[in-house]
Formats: sequence, structure tokens, C-alpha cells
Amino acid sequence: MISKLLSDTCATVRTKHARRKEARPGELLAAALELFVEKGFAATKAEEVARRAGVSKGTLFLYFASKEELFKAVVRENIAERFPQWNAELEAYSGSSAELLRYSMQQWWARVGSTKAAGLAKLMMSEASNFPDLAAFYQREVIQPGHELIRRILQRGVDKGEFRGIDMQYGVYIVLAPMIFMMTWQPAMGASLSPNDTLDPQKYLDAQVDALLLGLCRTDRPHTT
Repeated sequence: MISKLLSDTCATVRTKHARRKEARPGELLAAALELFVEKGFAATKAEEVARRAGVSKGTLFLYFASKEELFKAVVRENIAERFPQWNAELEAYSGSSAELLRYSMQQWWARVGSTKAAGLAKLMMSEASNFPDLAAFYQREVIQPGHELIRRILQRGVDKGEFRGIDMQYGVYIVLAPMIFMMTWQPAMGASLSPNDTLDPQKYLDAQVDALLLGLCRTDRPHTT
């Protein structure tokens, strides 16, 4: 009886330890995201990430070879690895291109812009010059795929005869501008505004899409919103 109890107890401990070990990478990534956004890349120390995740610094380096690799994993987990899903949604979308543009911007806000992951863009804008390798990584894994996704939405509208022909390179930046504004302005200014000046992100993005569509949609066909 005693030996069985000891065996069951050891099995329970091993199971809990295994579950805890499996959870560690996710906990480390969550802690790293919070600290990178709060303090920036340069000011965040590996031991701080480990401490916030509840593990030792040595444990962190079992999963991530360096702070740079940890940062890359955070970017992939929160943004870069989502592009295949977003591209699949674009392929499957059956509505008009105007509806797709509105849907895409609202979904971007729900999935990225309103989350801690939005702070990664601000971080890269402020620290890219000091960390060129990370800047090149972010350009390759986030900026280029993001630009291509927007370009495909705009090209879809042109190909279907819904949007007029535009310079795609600058069209992409026109779509990006309100999203970048929200990512940088909301954390910096949102908390300091009076109730009468508060910016509603959903209403702001809707207004931006309305303005974009006035310029994009062909005048010889119905404007679909």
C-alpha cells in the first residue's frame, strides 16, 4: 500500500513537472513581450524576463540561445507566424474588396493593434538603428509580408474593377498610415486625454476606411461599404 502511494505521488510529481516544462517557452515569451514593450530591447535584461516568468536565467537559455533569439521568437509568436492564416483568409474572402479592406483593418486592430504586440512596432522604430540585425529580421518577417498582404488586397480591388488603378507602393503606405498612428499614439497619448477627447479606435479606423474608399473606389460603379 505504501509503495503504491509513493509510486502514485512520484507519477503525479513527474506529470506536473512535465506540464510545467512544456509551459515554460510560452511563459517566457509572454514575459519577454511585456518587458520588451515596457522597457525596450536594450534595457530589458534576460534575468528580468526569467524572473517575471518564474524561472531561472539558466532555464531561459535552455530554450533561447540569446536575448536576440528570444526577441525573434516573440515577434514570430505574436505577428510573423500569423501571416499564413491571414493570407488564407484573404484567399477565402468572398465579399467586395471594399468590405475586405474594412474587415482587414478592423481585424488587425482586434488581433494586433489592441494587444501588447502592437508595442513591437514602436520598439523597432526607436531602436532599429542600434540593432541593425534585428531591424533586418523585422523587415523580412513582418514589414515585407505585411506590405505584400495589403498590396494583394488593393490589387484584388483593381483586378475586379472595384478600385481604380493606383501606385501600389504608395497605396500600401496610405493603408498603413492610420494603423501605425494608432500603434504609436494610443500608448503615448491615450491615457492623458480628457473624456471628451478620447479616440475610439474602431470609429477612427472606420472613418479612415471611408476616406480611403472615397479615393480608391471607381466612380462608375456602386460604392460598397
